[in-house]
Amino acid sequence: MCGIVGYVGYRNASEVLKKTLKRLEYRGYDSAGIAVITNGKIAVEKRKGYVDYLNFSLEGNVGIGHTRWATHGAVEDRNAHPFLDCGREFAVAHNGIIENFTELRKELMEKGHVFTSDTDSEVIAHLIEENYDGDFLRAFIKAISRLKGSYAIIAIHAGEKKILGAKNESPLVIGIGDGENFLASDIPAFLEYTNRIITLDDGEICEVTEDSVKIYDLSGKDIKKNEEIVEWSAESVEKGGYEHFMLKEIHEQPIALENTLKYLLELEPNFGDFDKIIMVGCGTSYHAALVGKYLFEEIAEIPTEVYYASEYRYRKYLGDKALVILITQSGETADTLASARISKKFGMKTLAITNIKGSSITRITDETIYTYAGPEIGVAATKTFITQLAVLHYLAIKYGYIRGKIDSSELNSLIYELRRAPRYVERALSMENEIKAVSEKIVKEENMFYIGRGISCPIAMEGALKMKEISYIHAEAYPAGELKHGPLALITNGTPVVALAPKDAAYDKMVGNIKEVNARGAWVIGVSNYPELKEFVDVLIKIPDTHPLFTIYPNIVVLQLLAYHTARLRGCEIDRPRNLAKSVTVE
Repeated sequence: MCGIVGYVGYRNASEVLKKTLKRLEYRGYDSAGIAVITNGKIAVEKRKGYVDYLNFSLEGNVGIGHTRWATHGAVEDRNAHPFLDCGREFAVAHNGIIENFTELRKELMEKGHVFTSDTDSEVIAHLIEENYDGDFLRAFIKAISRLKGSYAIIAIHAGEKKILGAKNESPLVIGIGDGENFLASDIPAFLEYTNRIITLDDGEICEVTEDSVKIYDLSGKDIKKNEEIVEWSAESVEKGGYEHFMLKEIHEQPIALENTLKYLLELEPNFGDFDKIIMVGCGTSYHAALVGKYLFEEIAEIPTEVYYASEYRYRKYLGDKALVILITQSGETADTLASARISKKFGMKTLAITNIKGSSITRITDETIYTYAGPEIGVAATKTFITQLAVLHYLAIKYGYIRGKIDSSELNSLIYELRRAPRYVERALSMENEIKAVSEKIVKEENMFYIGRGISCPIAMEGALKMKEISYIHAEAYPAGELKHGPLALITNGTPVVALAPKDAAYDKMVGNIKEVNARGAWVIGVSNYPELKEFVDVLIKIPDTHPLFTIYPNIVVLQLLAYHTARLRGCEIDRPRNLAKSVTVE
């Protein structure tokens, strides 16, 4: 989950590392640091806190950097990366978890190595030193071969103008320049400099100089890999005048949907033959899967199960004839990757939905469908979620038609509504000032609830997640019919309750649930395309009138804006919420 960067070329490495690390702070911001080769020696600058806390005054043209999300060791200066060996000849930055670091550390200490941190990562620098006999690459490969666990590792040697890298279950991408080259956890880090990339696969090692890139396997054998061109622009990873990346990305949702739908409408998915669908995800992607379950069962009439990836990966029985759909915005989520591997092990067909071309999930699953959301920098997912919904909506419609559950007229009608989704989102965005006024009334609250029925229930869950992620208000979501089975005990006078109540088959039941919380003194925020709901709520946010299955698009935008403006009024770090990171690459 940490961010790592490397640079070798003709520029001042400190300046490049600062810019590239800033673009990776969504991966972690507990501490930051750089190591630069200066006059044949390695100089290090690091400390706890944000990248901006560093001076970046080191001189040199080769360096590595790191922004940390703490796993091993407290958030302290001494646990910040990069790490040096005893002789200060090697510097290492690492993302992942070294599972056998305890025994390695003990072995190295018995040989006289002195450790300065509590981290698992520091053992890598000492392992390289222990195996060094004048050949940096050979020592690096020997060190990597001793490691168990997940890692993306970059390392430099004081006497050489090169960077070595290695990957296993954590992302590492090479950026190809002219007279300079880059390494990073994610592509956005170096987009200002180049859009030419090589993506490393698990078990691969790279040797990067200013004018060459060589790839090896763990035995040292050469591997040939082709460059790819990334379609994202450098401007797409800038704020573009918005106060926060999250707000920019909320407002980018219409174009993200347009781009995704353009891709989808030219796609003829190969479903194959199966008895049910299993969907797997974490966090926001799990909520997308819950929406997908509703869509597949409602439109295609096929049984659909949804699992948290962290639970699914440990299932013992997977004997069903099923299509497994794995949803991950980054394509690098550790639990989702493990779920893909176990599904493949049991002979099940796998389909990935991801936003990142060339990510690890795309090289594991049988097929991949992309969300064309563009780079998403804010930790709280917005445009990647709404494009995941569009993909699942399209698949459910197409499969419903293939199964004969809807006819050509219904197919065309539903596709027409799906193509209108960007317009529904634009209408919701035009209500921002109205939504901000509601945020002003809940800004001092510490607890609130979200309720919905049917397809609105997972949207309520995602809305509550957004609120707790960035505003730190304790927000919980429930199926509205479950209120009387426990949650009503928590409703007191003035408790904010967000009620998603579109005009659908469950509307009358939702009105009954709203009356239940009203009777306990709740302050109810209604979100509906039916103006008559105003009679039963304290404030109504009126969304555009849509087909019931498509209210999810304006609804989620309303809830994203509600969370954003509440967090902003509370003075929270919106793009960098405490304790969280964008891409969860460790279990």
